[in-house]
Amino acid sequence: MLIIDGHEDIAYNALECGRDIRLSAYATREREASQQSPYPIAMSGLPELRRGGVGIVFGVIFCMPHSGHAPGEGNSPVSYADAEEAYRVGQHQFAYYRQLAEEPGVSLILNQRNLKDVLSAWETSSADDKQRPLGIVPLMEGADPIRTPDEAAAWFAAGLRIVGLSWSGTRYSGGTFGLGPLTSAGKALLTEMERVGLTLDTTHLSEESFWSCLDHFHGHIIASHCNCRALTMQQHQLSDSATRTASERQLSDEMIRALVERDAVIGVMPVNSFLTAAWSRSHPFPVGLDQVVRHIDHICQIAGDSLHVGIGSDIDGGFGRDETPDELDTVADMGKLAAALQIAGYKEEEISNIMGGNWRRFLEHALPA
Repeated sequence: MLIIDGHEDIAYNALECGRDIRLSAYATREREASQQSPYPIAMSGLPELRRGGVGIVFGVIFCMPHSGHAPGEGNSPVSYADAEEAYRVGQHQFAYYRQLAEEPGVSLILNQRNLKDVLSAWETSSADDKQRPLGIVPLMEGADPIRTPDEAAAWFAAGLRIVGLSWSGTRYSGGTFGLGPLTSAGKALLTEMERVGLTLDTTHLSEESFWSCLDHFHGHIIASHCNCRALTMQQHQLSDSATRTASERQLSDEMIRALVERDAVIGVMPVNSFLTAAWSRSHPFPVGLDQVVRHIDHICQIAGDSLHVGIGSDIDGGFGRDETPDELDTVADMGKLAAALQIAGYKEEEISNIMGGNWRRFLEHALPA
């Protein structure tokens, strides 16, 4: 079964953490353990992606504002202080994906022809194929690398296909760690994105910005890696400010309905603290894939079908092995979610939709010819 992952920070891990995606996650773990690395336990590598049946990932260009680092951490190769620095970081990460696409079996998916080629080659490959096809769809998380709205066309011409306006707050919109409205620059950027054919990723938008974006943008929309607020925030006890920030990171039922009405796909994250806010690094407890199924099912119940939910793992995006459900050791185990869905009563066609079919349908509509 083809698996499509709507969110992986491959370039971030390469340029910030020094991780080589071409190597096994186990090789990365061994090296980092010997060096006492501060990074979370690695879960992704090309060998595991191929063995696990992941044929397409949305490869993220992620630039972190300097304010996103904790005091004393200093700055990093993926952080920026202004638009010019953000542009350089974004271009550097984009260049990394182009270089990665020179590896045997790896390619960028920028149009319908690329998509068909990857799908055709993947369907005739096997799990033990060391050059099993992997297609990468470029996605920008936080739009500050787009220095001005009129640069959206140049980014699209270069191959960028999906843009999320915010991670933290940007000059374009409010976000998870910087709540606030969609700005006039954000409205102008949305106009250009729609004109050139860029998809909008609503992940990390503050709720105020989310609704404004839906009013101002009429192109293709997704939520690459979000969970359900009604389940994540259930029976939690947080301070008022923490509650609001944590709450707005997830989708309310009303937001899910609005995305479904726009024929969006929502990528559910198998990350413990996003499955239940009661879990934290200081208060861990066992979490299973049944919790991921709960979020998937919640979206399906609201939608009335299985056509608007997929996987958006965010694996190795600041989270590691000890922060994901017990059944997942690496991305090679992602297929276990299909078995969990079957146990929950989902039919084969529905499982196929969730594991990759819905993202495939989205790409068949959203990518240029």
